[in-house]
Amino acid sequence: MKVLVLILAYNEERTIQDVIEETKAQLPEANILVVNDGSTDRTKHILSEQEDIIQLHLPYNMGIGGAIWTGFNFFCRNDYQILIRIDGDGQHPPPQAKNLIEPVLSGEADCVIGSRFITREGYLSSLHRRGGIKLLNILTTFLLGQKITDNTSGFRAYNRESISLLTEDYPFDYPEPIEVYLLHRNGFRIKEISAKMRERSGGVSSISLINSYYYLIKVLLTILVNFIFGGKK
Repeated sequence: MKVLVLILAYNEERTIQDVIEETKAQLPEANILVVNDGSTDRTKHILSEQEDIIQLHLPYNMGIGGAIWTGFNFFCRNDYQILIRIDGDGQHPPPQAKNLIEPVLSGEADCVIGSRFITREGYLSSLHRRGGIKLLNILTTFLLGQKITDNTSGFRAYNRESISLLTEDYPFDYPEPIEVYLLHRNGFRIKEISAKMRERSGGVSSISLINSYYYLIKVLLTILVNFIFGGKK
């Protein structure tokens, strides 16, 4: 079973080397792909000194959706069966990645999400973001008929079939909640497991206080429009 770890990096000079080394130690059988999303700090230089990893350097900052789509397409063009997403800022714990893989390997799920809010351990994000996450979770649960506790978490594992679907029309802006909707609507099985996240140890979040409200409104409207016009399976 060939596994690809997709690590997203944007100005992660303080953390990217540690994330790569920890991922290598915890998932020695996996290939590691780092998508450098147009970083303007020393991230590219640090990556150039890394061995035994695959690197894709985007010419400018495309945003999280563009970086994910790039990694997904690389996955589909090569002979991998499972993809794991890990952020380059140190929040996603590589030692817990195998927990995400197991339900995919067993055929129990097509996509597994590492959730901060099942046992509520570790770093839970800021108060205003938790409020937005809660509202999105309520809407998702109502529309899909499946309880989702952390649909903004990017700590995820996927099988090949789910990645193939997502690459067809991937949401480039803040994609995680829309991913959940698209997969569920097309009959894919989504499972959450508890994950103990870490606080960001470097870099700056792409979602400020003001942007978080824009993010919330845009995602809510996108999900509702897709639900109303796209139907429900």
